[in-house]
Amino acid sequence: MLPQEIIRRKRDGAILDEDEIVFMVKGLTDESISEGQIAAFAMAVFFQGMTMDERVVLTREMMRSGTVLDWSDLDLPGPILDKHSTGGVGDKVSLMLGPVVAACGGFVPMISGRGLGHTGGTLDKLDSIPGYTTVPDNGLFRKVVAEAGCAIIGQTADLAPADKRFYGIRDVTATVESIALITASILSKKLAAGLQGLVMDVKTGSGAFAAKMEMAQELAESIVAVANGAGLPTTALITDMDQVLGRNVGNALEVGETVDYLKGNQDGRLHNVVMSLAAEMLVLGKIDDNIDAARARAETSVSSGAAAEVFSKMVAALGGPSDFMDKSDTYLPKAPVVRPCFADVSGYVIGMDARDVGVAVVGLGGGRRRASDGIDYAVGLSNVGSVGVEVNNDSPLAIIHAASDEAADAAEAELKAAIKVGAGPAKALEIVHKRVAGQGK
Repeated sequence: MLPQEIIRRKRDGAILDEDEIVFMVKGLTDESISEGQIAAFAMAVFFQGMTMDERVVLTREMMRSGTVLDWSDLDLPGPILDKHSTGGVGDKVSLMLGPVVAACGGFVPMISGRGLGHTGGTLDKLDSIPGYTTVPDNGLFRKVVAEAGCAIIGQTADLAPADKRFYGIRDVTATVESIALITASILSKKLAAGLQGLVMDVKTGSGAFAAKMEMAQELAESIVAVANGAGLPTTALITDMDQVLGRNVGNALEVGETVDYLKGNQDGRLHNVVMSLAAEMLVLGKIDDNIDAARARAETSVSSGAAAEVFSKMVAALGGPSDFMDKSDTYLPKAPVVRPCFADVSGYVIGMDARDVGVAVVGLGGGRRRASDGIDYAVGLSNVGSVGVEVNNDSPLAIIHAASDEAADAAEAELKAAIKVGAGPAKALEIVHKRVAGQGK
């Protein structure tokens, strides 16, 4: 086979057969196909798309390009479950959800990523915990999953290496925003993790990759169809990202909010997302027969302190402080400048551009403009006013945590532009917009 012939066929709208896709992924992995040819292939797919059958083959072959984890030898007494989010502003759900599901009897080997652009990364949040190892070897990873029930780590070099090269090429050739290629990228890593059930959290709104509901729906349907076609039971929830999720944005600040959450101090919208996703995971894993029973079990895992205990065990087992849950405030880094940001007029928060809020945190140093950038884990925003909240001279839009007064000044201007204040209270949209399930689910 010649890669240029496969590229030509896809360019002209042909449906590729299994052998052609297998050939392209093999060349992608062993680098026998050039970067230019892979870029051309990505662009052809970007414009011509792929059928669901093509997406299943591409996903499966990318998954097989490296190590595929197998948990069967551990004889774990529960299902292997995970969740993936398309990313947002203040999205610390994984830090809460993994321990919740583990406390309910699931086992959660969660392989997460770092932030780039306006969205935060789960691994960057965990890096704010002193000693926490986000890149353990496979032996430690398996040990922590088995003993704590949950381990949140980064992608290892031998897990779906084809995806790593493919994404790097797509990132610099304007072909990231392809539903077919996003589907294969996400699911190749999740399938390689040896899961028995997956729940997707597809965000939509101003702070999400899929800003429009139509794109979120298309992505959710693609992931659910391809995952189930590849043998991984999967459902998806489309959730709101038109405002900050929870109260805090910024790495250490979001870890602090996670600790508060697991101790029982919950923001309503954030709690609804965590419980909704947990219930889906528990039903997929056959721990419960229906969503209501599963949600009740998940609620109990938090109120009883069981989820907090799992989080504590995970942190300690991966090198963090053994007393982190009790003394997180003493361990997490703090910014030297902390000050409130007040609205120019009193009223109610009636809306916000969540993306611009995320960009303000990047400007403070809490995110990356380029993949090589460092991060200041201490900076960010706390107590961000949600839609419907009253703001006045006593109640700020948010509290800014900055490295300098100049950085705080810039963030203040950005926040005032991003958060809209009006005379009357506005009602926030429902946090869970839609559920997308596989056939017969």
